[in-house]
Amino acid sequence: MPKGPQPKIEIQNVVASVTLFQRLDLAQIQRTFPDVEYKPAQFPGLVFRLAKPKTATLIFSSGKMVCTGAKNEEESIKAVKTVVKLLRKENFLIREEPQIEIQNIVASIDLHGRIDLEKAATILENVMYEPEQFPGLIYRMNNPKVVILMFASGKLVCTGAKYERDVYDAVHRLQEMLEEKELITYH
Repeated sequence: MPKGPQPKIEIQNVVASVTLFQRLDLAQIQRTFPDVEYKPAQFPGLVFRLAKPKTATLIFSSGKMVCTGAKNEEESIKAVKTVVKLLRKENFLIREEPQIEIQNIVASIDLHGRIDLEKAATILENVMYEPEQFPGLIYRMNNPKVVILMFASGKLVCTGAKYERDVYDAVHRLQEMLEEKELITYH
């Protein structure tokens, strides 16, 4: 168990990919929902924004969708189901339930301490640290499989998680390792 203060973990974005197993007429969706953004000359997808949960879902004519902006897995799934429900309500025949898969969860973390990045770069494995190009140390964790950007301030960004529990697990393991190797000092 880490000895330091409880880290502050905030999920910033959940990205989900969706398959509807059918083609969609994006021009017809645009005519039905005037608030959507669809400029096929610039981008092949249509952007369907929801106010609640605050998300943007990219819809492609192939029937593939990408939902971004959710703050947790449930919100992401709810957003996709809401978009599908709205389409069905306007008589877009969506035959099957959408297949939803979380692709990436991005979280910001504060460990409430200072991390010795120079020392961490020499001690830890799977790291990249080039302070003249980027102030953070890039740490690739294998279990769970995530990438963590570490900053001297004790702030972290975790990306690549497929489940929220992986974010919490990764932060817990990292904090424990930083303490064990004396790479973090708490304020």
